[in-house]
Amino acid sequence: MKKELFGLSLIELQELLVAAGLKKFRAVQVYQWLYQKSVTAFDQMRNLSKADIAILEANFTLLPKQLKILREQVSQDDLTRKVLLEFPDGNSVETVLMRHDYGYSVCVSSQVGCDMGCAFCASGLSGCIRNLTAAEILAQVYIFNSMLVREGKKVSRIVVMGSGEPMLNFDAVIGALQFLHQENTLYMSYRNMTISTCGIIPGIEKLTQLGLPINLAISLHAAEPELRTELMPVNKGFPFQDVIQAADSGRHPGCRSLCRLYRQAGDL
Repeated sequence: MKKELFGLSLIELQELLVAAGLKKFRAVQVYQWLYQKSVTAFDQMRNLSKADIAILEANFTLLPKQLKILREQVSQDDLTRKVLLEFPDGNSVETVLMRHDYGYSVCVSSQVGCDMGCAFCASGLSGCIRNLTAAEILAQVYIFNSMLVREGKKVSRIVVMGSGEPMLNFDAVIGALQFLHQENTLYMSYRNMTISTCGIIPGIEKLTQLGLPINLAISLHAAEPELRTELMPVNKGFPFQDVIQAADSGRHPGCRSLCRLYRQAGDL
């Protein structure tokens, strides 16, 4: 059975390629093609020999190459592009590219489906089917980055606001963001990353403990407790006042501002 290479660290990649009979330095070349040049086909990696490419194709797969675009929607102004991506196991998620005057953002999903049951969201109609791996989260970014590099551009921001609750897949989400932050990948600033949560306090606390300057967005939808519980059942376990307090204690700037607004309005 072929082994998946996408999303591995450089050290892990070196170990697999050497075990397959390739020179150790080939791993650096493959890594650069994948994460700096967004090339996800072995036969397009031009500084590899035909023999090396044959070994790679016989033993390994690259996830972005296996993704199928089931549906694509483009806004009239061509600033937003949404695709429905199918993974090799048949599950699918949506991801979105947004063009701004300050760069290019990708909105990624963190789970197939969602268990939060928010009244206004179709993502949770069938519940959460499974968590995405860090590689599957990364692949959503690189499917668009491969389009942008042809124009001499790249994805500069990521928002984890697609289907799923990111704090319930914390390790994979953070692993993907830390990967994108590396100098030998997209070298994306943590300040250009945002995680959105409906209010999973343990996840907010874990993010605070990491000490990374990743932006935190809180999905509130209502400040009145009974209405918020009706719209978002998560409010039963994590009341929004406690959620805002957890974010404020974690010193997330955006949430501190929101917390001050609630206090001024007499809601907290």
